[in-house]
This record gives sequence, C-alpha cells and structure tokens, in this order.
Amino acid sequence: MEVAGKRALVLGGTAGIGLATAASLRAGGADVIAASRRATSREGAREALGDAVRLIDIDLRDREALTALFQELAPLDILVCCATGGDRAVGPFPEMDLDGFRGSFDKLWGYSNSVSIGLPYLSKGENLCDAGTIVLVSGSPARKTKPGLSALAAVGGAVEAWTRAIAPEIAPHRINVVSPGIIDTEMFPFPAADRDAAFNAMTADHVIPRAGRAQEVAEAILFLIRNDFVTGTTVDVDGGALLP
Repeated sequence: MEVAGKRALVLGGTAGIGLATAASLRAGGADVIAASRRATSREGAREALGDAVRLIDIDLRDREALTALFQELAPLDILVCCATGGDRAVGPFPEMDLDGFRGSFDKLWGYSNSVSIGLPYLSKGENLCDAGTIVLVSGSPARKTKPGLSALAAVGGAVEAWTRAIAPEIAPHRINVVSPGIIDTEMFPFPAADRDAAFNAMTADHVIPRAGRAQEVAEAILFLIRNDFVTGTTVDVDGGALLP
C-alpha cells in the first residue's frame, strides 16, 4: 500500500516514535490524524507536524470516545498504535506493586480496544492489497529482557503473541508489530548533559552500540504499511540487541 492519498490515524502520534511516524506519513502524502491523551497540548507536536496534521485528544481506554473517533474518520486506510498506555511498572518483580504491574497492561488494553473498535471502519479496498492495515509497537524486552523489566517483557510479549493470533482472523486486513530496542526519545528522561553517556552504557553490548532514533523505527513502520505481503509478524529495530 502506498501512503499517498491514504488516511492514517496514529495513536500516540504526538511524541517519540509516533510523532516520527506521523511526520513520515504526512511527508509521503497521507492525510494524517495524530491522537494521544495530551495531543492538543503536546509541546512541539504542532511545530513538528504542521497545520495539515489534525491533533486529537484521546484515551485508548475510553471505548465510547474511540468509537466516536473511528466513526468520524472512517474509512481509514492506516492505523498505527504507538501509545504507551500510561505508567509502566519497573523494578524487581518480588517488590513490585501488583496494581502497577496490572496497570502496565493498559498498553495492551488500549491496543485491543483500538483494533476491535477500529476494524469495521478500516477501508475494504478494491482488492486485497488495498484493505486497511494496522501496525502496533511492542519492545525488545518481549524476547530479551533484564532484571526489573518484567512488566515491559510481559506486555510486549502479549502484544506480539496476540498479533500473531488475530492476523488470520482479520484478513484481508494486515496487522504487524515493530519491536524497538533502546531508542533516544523522551521515554528516557536523562538530563541533556548525561544523555550520551547513559545511552552508551545501556547499549555497550549491542552489535550496533548506540541508541536508535525514532525516525529509524518510523521507517520500519512505513515498510510494514507499504509491503502487502507481510502480516502477523514482528520486525525488530534494536541495533542487534537480541543477538547473543
């Protein structure tokens, strides 16, 4: 699917990977709507995306609001879910607040809400290659993690397994996942003076020993949107972090 002239909704599209994806889709000629819980107040989003991209406030846990949004925007050709879903629990699992652990799964609930509600409003297309397509974002802890990241690992693993399970059920719509490694975004709130050193330490054992860029993940998302022969798969963008 070429993106020019297509309508795309990017959930979590006003910061980090989502912002880079929304900007790339717009640059490719798509009609882009970027939505997040603080879309209209997100500093820098309007400047980065320009006036042609509509910003919408949405909470993916609010099924009524999501339904209204999809009804308004239908038909949609592209749905990208980058939203983190809120606070994520980190730290040793034996000491973890289980309410925080459960709260980490708001990402999965937000994704499942978006896909289940959004499917009827995706474009059917004149042929299989034109049917609306979906891309989700997980994370490398899903398959290779470190102590203290059990919640991230569990949620990311659930997103990837769920995608493989539903891909045959929603065909001809395609659904895929991009799994980023350590990416230099505001998710890592390091002070500017310490940022390079912190990322260098975190990625020292990676095949490509640096943090990734949001644009590099966005390019993988665009690949999955454009390639009509890929569904139910996960593409890693992690600098070789999963390798031994």
